[in-house]
Amino acid sequence: MKHIRDLPDTIPIFPLPGALLLPRARLPLHLFEPRYLQMLEDCMKTPERLIGMIQTRDVPASVAKPEARLHSIGCAGRLTGFSETEDGRYMITLAGVSRFRLREEVTGFTPYRRARVEWKGFERDQGGSEDDPGFDRAAFMDLLHRFFDSLELSTDWGSLKEADSELLINSLSMLCPFSPEDKQALLEAPTLTTRRETMVTLIEFALRGGSGEETIQ
Repeated sequence: MKHIRDLPDTIPIFPLPGALLLPRARLPLHLFEPRYLQMLEDCMKTPERLIGMIQTRDVPASVAKPEARLHSIGCAGRLTGFSETEDGRYMITLAGVSRFRLREEVTGFTPYRRARVEWKGFERDQGGSEDDPGFDRAAFMDLLHRFFDSLELSTDWGSLKEADSELLINSLSMLCPFSPEDKQALLEAPTLTTRRETMVTLIEFALRGGSGEETIQ
């Protein structure tokens, strides 16, 4: 396992609204644009094989541009797997290593974006799995059932019930159809407990239809 002091100061960054990567979680990605294929090739030549996932500010995914403004915090993932399709596209998997703070972008030399980043303050990301001591799984699963039913979504409830707290909360943070700004809030949550509380607030708000009615019990 790499430590904060061993992580590079400059990494390639992949701005993608709505795509959330969290430490110790895995994110599948589909690469096809030439600049990101070049990013993949360059990444594989480095010992760390890191790509920084970061969200753009206030830009829908359908109209995001390469020069879009970025949030200040992202999460770097290590390239752990890839496969090539018949038409030259790649399916890759990133394993979340650590969040980072964006210091400044590095211009020139590559068709994709790169940035100098700061890892300080995210040392916890490279430790063991986090726990959530106050997690009421039964109440949470009941709320999640109502949320999925409202969206007509299906899932493997058995697997969710068996998953440990961190895997459950982080996977749902990444997969649930929250807005990019909401996913940024989940990324920036300082602890697993805070992330779970943020998610509960988002789900309750969605179930109220975005109204200001009192919290669902």
